[in-house]
Amino acid sequence: MIERQTIDKIYERADIVEIISEFVALKKRGVNYLGHCPFHNERTPSFTVSPSKGIFKCFGCGKSGNAVGFLMEHEGFSYPEALKFLAKKYGIQIEETVVTDEQIAEQNKREKLLSLTNVAAKWYYDSLHKTPEGNSVGKAYFRERGFTDSIIDKFGLGYSPESRTAFVDFARKQGFPTELLIESGLAVESSGKIYDRFFQRVIFPIHSLSGQVLGFGGRTLLNDKNIPKYLNSPETLLYQKSKILYGIFQARKAIVQNDCCFLVEGYTDVLSMAQCGIENVVASSGTALTIEQIRLIKRFTNNLTVLYDGDYAGIKASLRGIDMILAEDMNVKVCLLPNGEDPDSFSRKLSDKEFSEFITKNQTDFIRFKAQLMLDEAAGDPIKKTKLIINIVQSIAQIPSEISRSVYIKECSRMFEISEDVLLQAINKELRKKNQGSANTEIIKYPSSDEIKGEKITKPVAIFVENNTLEVSERDLIRFLLEYGDRVVFSQKNPENPDDILPITVAEFIVDELEKDDFVPLDSVWNTVFVLFSEAVRKNKPLSSVYFINHPNIQISQKVVDLLAKRYPLSRFWEEYFFDRDDSELQLAKGVQKVVNEYKWRRIKDVQEKLTAKLADSSVTTREIELIMNRLAAINTLKNELAAKLGEKPIL
Repeated sequence: MIERQTIDKIYERADIVEIISEFVALKKRGVNYLGHCPFHNERTPSFTVSPSKGIFKCFGCGKSGNAVGFLMEHEGFSYPEALKFLAKKYGIQIEETVVTDEQIAEQNKREKLLSLTNVAAKWYYDSLHKTPEGNSVGKAYFRERGFTDSIIDKFGLGYSPESRTAFVDFARKQGFPTELLIESGLAVESSGKIYDRFFQRVIFPIHSLSGQVLGFGGRTLLNDKNIPKYLNSPETLLYQKSKILYGIFQARKAIVQNDCCFLVEGYTDVLSMAQCGIENVVASSGTALTIEQIRLIKRFTNNLTVLYDGDYAGIKASLRGIDMILAEDMNVKVCLLPNGEDPDSFSRKLSDKEFSEFITKNQTDFIRFKAQLMLDEAAGDPIKKTKLIINIVQSIAQIPSEISRSVYIKECSRMFEISEDVLLQAINKELRKKNQGSANTEIIKYPSSDEIKGEKITKPVAIFVENNTLEVSERDLIRFLLEYGDRVVFSQKNPENPDDILPITVAEFIVDELEKDDFVPLDSVWNTVFVLFSEAVRKNKPLSSVYFINHPNIQISQKVVDLLAKRYPLSRFWEEYFFDRDDSELQLAKGVQKVVNEYKWRRIKDVQEKLTAKLADSSVTTREIELIMNRLAAINTLKNELAAKLGEKPIL
């Protein structure tokens, strides 16, 4: 367990903008930062980060939290894992006991797999650098390809020796069970024996955005056609190839700085371009481009350049992926390399400057590239040309921006010698087909308060609608405690010295008023927040919203962030009394008194309705009826007192 003092130190050092910027491209907007949400697909950025409050909030899908919560949601970390990640980032020492076999058995599966893959990455790296075989075989291969030590280190490249059980034997000695080795994809079972999946191969670790090793790619150094040239980790709980891009961890900052990303096919393509100084490059690792990979890039930039070699068949096969990029409203360019060249081979034939200049000079807009490519294929054949136009129309129809579509219509009209009206009609037809396909899209369902409490919301949430006025009033109370609890707005005479005036904070006033009538919050989370404020008041130790935003209880932290991020619509009361820190203490005092009295009114009304309903129960005895009537009379008296304080009947 990590001590609270250490946790507080981690939160104090953690810069939420800096942390989230490693995963999302953020731009300053006023006092906050804005970006595309990493938790759902959106064209218009609605993901907001508040450095002053230390929280993030997406007003599209409803996700919110603090820096630790972001890492837990985005990287799948447990609470301790997220804290350890931040502690390592900011150089904060965390003392831990040696992990025993029993403790390993208690860790969840993801933690075990992450531990194993990161151990494997270091072992492969050490095998490359610290063994004779690694130096003579693995490092010799990388030297032959022209890779420097800095590139090898940056990408954590490694080597798996010729022995079929070298890593398996090592991992077992470290306490990793056979079942985990197989589940991670690092080992395979054959004829009742366990072998290394990767052997006599150079190793390319595949990282997550945060730098965790999720899987591996291995290239054989044997000239055997019966052995696959490249071998990747199988799909595991960690490694899902459709959701990750090779090099994204190393490239993410350069992508943001250049506001552009280059997409290539293989591991060595990424390495060669990075060595040329083009660091904003990622690879799909030989797989067909997926929507998840496109959206991963879009978090950092809207500008993507795809590098193709001269293989015509390969280009045609990948065109569908480009259409997917267009549908995500990204700006796509294509750079065609000379025939027979790929980014790896071509970059080694040119100087760094020449290679960069070639890309700049030869990259072209995708629609124009595709049109010219297919025009060359049509070669005057009217039937092929008709199919070509239909194909281009389908691509243009993927583009969400009407302005961009109109630009391409003009360009294609000129290239195909066909009227803009004809192209426009064809594109509108495609758009109608698309709209029909999405006509049955599920309407957003807004969750109830029960769904909110402690549960993950799986559907998009634009705004939370709540009809329970008692619950709304309870939230108003907690909001006052969180935002204004330490403000002194009341005073009273000291009973022991009438000339001495005692200051009263908002928190002290609310706690005293609610506790004396036994009207503490009903909601379990708000009740906990209230109790913590009550204890702090008794100890004369003020609490701030930051304490609750960074609370180790994730349910408390999440709900407080939601409230402060204004996930809930402002109640009529709060709209009337919503003010900033500069507003007068008198106005704040009036607001606090009003919300406390209205909350009491609603609690009383709730009790009154329950008692009245009980009177209708035929099983109630005469004595019980008498007691209920006495309570109702007392309640009416209290209601009249509250009504006088409110000055008007509250909205119920």
